[in-house]
Amino acid sequence: MLLQLKDVRKSFGKGQTYVEALQPTTLEVNANEMIAIIGPSGSGKSTLLTIAGLLQSPTEGSIIIDGKDVSKYSEKQRAKVRLKTLGFILQSSNLVPFLKIKDQFKLLNKVNKNVMDHDEWMKNVEALGLSGVLNQYPNELSGGQRQRVAILKAVYTNPKIILADEPTASLDSKKAHEVIELIRQQVQTGNRSAIVVTHDLRLLDQFDKVYEMNDGVLTQK
Repeated sequence: MLLQLKDVRKSFGKGQTYVEALQPTTLEVNANEMIAIIGPSGSGKSTLLTIAGLLQSPTEGSIIIDGKDVSKYSEKQRAKVRLKTLGFILQSSNLVPFLKIKDQFKLLNKVNKNVMDHDEWMKNVEALGLSGVLNQYPNELSGGQRQRVAILKAVYTNPKIILADEPTASLDSKKAHEVIELIRQQVQTGNRSAIVVTHDLRLLDQFDKVYEMNDGVLTQK
């Protein structure tokens, strides 16, 4: 099992500003498993994802990644887990604005040695329609192109767990299916797992399990 959340809860504020963003939640994600989480905006989906990705701490509960309880890790330890084990695809493309697209990947080579080989990278560059933008800067790309670059960056480091927040939101139907297929290939060929938060109901048949989040409560469909 690559990821376990045990009775994870998240609340914000006090008194009149108190919000229970995530009710006590238990989730288990196995290797070679791809999970979708659907639900309305503000239901707690992104909160769950950022807790699983060690970007914020739960109010209560445990996070176990690759057999290790990381709940009490220091920020330095959490950063190391994020670098070595997790791949993030966020709603904002999170690209370095002053680097050309090809150089975004060269930068990753310097901080993480466990990356795709060149042939596999080029295959995915072509599959995602990015061959013509490698010498451009992020501000010269469309929103959809930036998102596809961010998706490729997330899987480039061969993470064990891929965490994606609306990865197909700015893509047409064809590109959306190609992106999900890219994530699925990474999951199936590398003993990895993926959690994808999405509103795109067209894609749900490509997932192994589908969960729904409502008012901070997670249930399997």
